[in-house]
Amino acid sequence: MKRATAVLAAVAFCALAGGAAAQSYPARPVRILVGFAAGGPTDVIARIVAQDMTGSLGQSFVVENRPGANAIIATEAVARSAPDGYTLLFSSLSLLVNAILLEGKVH
Repeated sequence: MKRATAVLAAVAFCALAGGAAAQSYPARPVRILVGFAAGGPTDVIARIVAQDMTGSLGQSFVVENRPGANAIIATEAVARSAPDGYTLLFSSLSLLVNAILLEGKVH
């Protein structure tokens, strides 16, 4: 009985400690880059997701279109951004196909 109580107390303590150390995210607006032109299916879905995330998390999620080169321009922009989670990529299956076909050729 004492062991079960100790285990339960340890689990509860760990759960509470994790929440205390967590930082609030997002603390500022988040950019979502879309590699296709505005009005296309990928853009429309990205805007629906951004609107839902804005409502759920209480912070702005801004969709920014960077069309060209079959989404490579937006992909490279996200890859060059700071790894802080405030620049996201919303793309389609072509991103995976590009990675396979253009391996080592994109600068």
